[in-house]
Amino acid sequence: MSWKPVTSLLVGLSGFLLSTAVSSAGTLTLYNWESYTSPELLASFEQAYDIKVRLIEYRTSEAALSEIRDGRVQADLAVVASNFLPAWREAKLLRPSGAIDLANYRYVQKAWTNPPFDPERMYSVPWAWGVVGVTVHADRYEGDINTWSVVLDPPEALKGTINIGADPNEVIYAAVRMHGGRMCDAEPALMSKVRTTLLKARPTWKAMDYGSVEMMASGHFQASIDWNGAALRQRLANPHVHFGLPREGTQVFSDSLVLLAEARNVENARLFMNFILSPRNAALNSSFHGYDTGIEGADMFLSEELRSAPELNIPKAVLDSAEYTVACPPEVQELYAKVWDELQH
Repeated sequence: MSWKPVTSLLVGLSGFLLSTAVSSAGTLTLYNWESYTSPELLASFEQAYDIKVRLIEYRTSEAALSEIRDGRVQADLAVVASNFLPAWREAKLLRPSGAIDLANYRYVQKAWTNPPFDPERMYSVPWAWGVVGVTVHADRYEGDINTWSVVLDPPEALKGTINIGADPNEVIYAAVRMHGGRMCDAEPALMSKVRTTLLKARPTWKAMDYGSVEMMASGHFQASIDWNGAALRQRLANPHVHFGLPREGTQVFSDSLVLLAEARNVENARLFMNFILSPRNAALNSSFHGYDTGIEGADMFLSEELRSAPELNIPKAVLDSAEYTVACPPEVQELYAKVWDELQH
């Protein structure tokens, strides 16, 4: 899926060498989500270090893990979701990155220096973080959008227009929070309510797909479960798109850049890891994908429009009640998978 990045909002970054030039050469392969890597960032890195970057993109966490594990994709670096990173580590797909020894590691915000999914940043550095919410076309529905019921018990105006997304963890989590549960809860009574809610809502959805930015902005979808950065891009393309933060509670997700065990260009990979931790470079990436990066001082290099964007200024009360995305225990994942399978048929 293509979309228009927001790099035009970046202030005064074009034309800069965004890192201290160091004599180097060679290649580097990065494996990342679709539309999640700034072309300007890659061009600046290539210019600074004379290293050609090859970008390979994926659409789902499940596909990325499978392709690297099975050897169908060979890369030096990958961007991995926090709830999947432990699985990559357990499959021995990662090598220690030495992140804390990188010169620019000092810019990593304290909140992201010792995350539960990668204690002491043994394998990774921050790429981006955000929150999950709902996006709605306010010109079609003017009611309350700060609730999961907008997509799980939708009003008549939105029925048949909703893209619920393709991430079972996010969809089921929304139903869990709607019924008073928390991350990874799977008690029988709760799961009965979750299952009933989702199966009842299923006929009102138009799609269960990733990549709704362009489709939401165009009006093909009128509501969706979405990420705040995607919501920002949608609003910039269509001011009718509004982002809601469900009062029942939501989750904070993060993605991290990891060094792969089968990397063939380790030193080049470490140069790139250090490069993206520079505040100026982090801002360049943020201005493309629309998410916060967890890098201190990056906001200084963003335009005022981005710094003040409501999608990037999440209220403290929302964050206080939110939960970090984690990998649930296998027995919980199995229960969630059964519900998800029912929704697919």
